Amino acid sequence: MNASERPEVAAAARPISTIVIAGAGQAGGWAAQTLRKEGFTGRVVLIGDESHPPHERPPLSKAVLSGEALPESTRLMKPEAFDALALDWRPGAQVGRIDRAGKLVVLTDGTALAYDKLILCTGGRARRISLPGADKVKLHTLRTIEDALALSPVLTPGHSVVVIGGGWIGLEVAATARLRGAEVVVVETQSRLCERTVPAEISEHLLALHGAQGTRVLLGAGVSGFAKNADGSSVVELADGSALACDAIVLGIGLVPNDELAREAGLDCDGGVLVDARCQSSDPDILAAGDVAVAVNPWAGRRLRLESWQNAQEQSIAAARSALGLAVDYQPLPWFWSDQYGMNLQIYGMPMPTHRVVRRGDPASGSFVLFYLADDVIQAAIGPNAARDLRFARRLIEQRKPVDPERLADSNTPMSKF
Repeated sequence: MNASERPEVAAAARPISTIVIAGAGQAGGWAAQTLRKEGFTGRVVLIGDESHPPHERPPLSKAVLSGEALPESTRLMKPEAFDALALDWRPGAQVGRIDRAGKLVVLTDGTALAYDKLILCTGGRARRISLPGADKVKLHTLRTIEDALALSPVLTPGHSVVVIGGGWIGLEVAATARLRGAEVVVVETQSRLCERTVPAEISEHLLALHGAQGTRVLLGAGVSGFAKNADGSSVVELADGSALACDAIVLGIGLVPNDELAREAGLDCDGGVLVDARCQSSDPDILAAGDVAVAVNPWAGRRLRLESWQNAQEQSIAAARSALGLAVDYQPLPWFWSDQYGMNLQIYGMPMPTHRVVRRGDPASGSFVLFYLADDVIQAAIGPNAARDLRFARRLIEQRKPVDPERLADSNTPMSKF
């Protein structure tokens, strides 16, 4: 780091005494941690509507939901490390509005907090459903620690669960439920699992995986409503006239970005807060990161809101550095992963229909990679239980290095040789 990049020099050019972070999840926690790591000694206010310190959410659908891990295990840092950050931490607090003219964040209790820079890490919330009878049954979602603790007791032998949504969160919940002995039915409106994010071959692999574990998967099945039986069980009514009785209903139908504060403050939004490669919104003193941020991604060639563990961490680090005046050019290669039944599936880049597909490995073995090429350059890669090959694939994608498709398909040719 040269002198012109040091936080204290940037502060001297434009004094920054207070940075407010709205949102105390993974993104907010990393932003706060980064500010201190970069040498910022001013006031850092961390506002979170949850009572928990910054934590990671992926374990909520797996280890915490299964009961194998306590909620405390999801924390980003040990209590002493969190205390050492010397933050003005506001747990259980909500931001009511942003006063851009006065550079104030006003909490719902009326407290006004001045800021020099504001970082929005407000994330998103589980999408709900509005159908007849929705008010008569308990519709579980899985976004918070409380959600996991409320659902966990039902996922036991002798109980039945209907998961609405065959996307990532729905499948992870289904896997955890089956591993704990509950009966599971997954209801998906699309013609295949994870249709919006993976190719047909991966959808088929996921379907076979869940089917082998005893999960019933209904594809192309719409939900028309809900009801309550006299014995207390819930009923999911399907569009074809059939019904599914169960002990618990889980919604896994997507995420709604919490961009209302930004919209009401007049910031540019489009399915989230629009930011540039410096993580700055249309107001240069307000930045955004994580699930709430939308940015042009050169790997996809369009705007994206990346809902991933990787992005929540790395974009918030970039936003904190940008708030301090450091050089930032955040244009990440999308990376996503999911764990189900011991299978680890990873995706690098953005597979496109126009790409040439090269398969490496035998799907029957449970480990293979699909490479997506344009002009013999790997643009994306996806596969289950192939972490080592995918690490090399990531390097090749980022280097934009041409490869021989025939050698790429040959599992006897080490990826390290490309």
